Amino acid sequence: MTEFRLHPSARIGHVHLRVADLDRATAFYGDLLGFTITSYGPHVGLPAVFLAAGDYHHHIALNTFRSDGGSPPPDGHTGLHHFAILLPDREALAAVVGQLLDADYPLDGARDHGGSIAVYLRDPDENGIELSYDLPREHWFDADGRPVMRSDDFDPRELLAEPPA
Repeated sequence: MTEFRLHPSARIGHVHLRVADLDRATAFYGDLLGFTITSYGPHVGLPAVFLAAGDYHHHIALNTFRSDGGSPPPDGHTGLHHFAILLPDREALAAVVGQLLDADYPLDGARDHGGSIAVYLRDPDENGIELSYDLPREHWFDADGRPVMRSDDFDPRELLAEPPA
């Protein structure tokens, strides 16, 4: 095996998802999760929409290239487990969770992973999504320097309450 390592500044720039219904998926990512459309392909005959948070070209791309009207893969097949949308802090995560709860959108659960706090859900095409924020780095490791790894369930409505002091 080679000693090659990817540059430590590398990041996942975007996720590109095949969806069954472009309008439905665009409404979910745009209206419900709050991403902004940066490019709308149907205006030029391309069955794709690109969305972003802030001024990035796109964080999420949606297309129906080979999936228009399609169905999610059945259980037992390989594919995307989930992708994560990393938010800057608890308040930002609480804002999205509040939006989802106000819309009665189903959540799959919420977990304290030790170094991060996450809420899980599925988009209308059953793609898994993790909405999360990282705790400060000093929370990522125990006293012996080992990574803290856990998956403690909690009620996502707790995020809407005042954070502990």
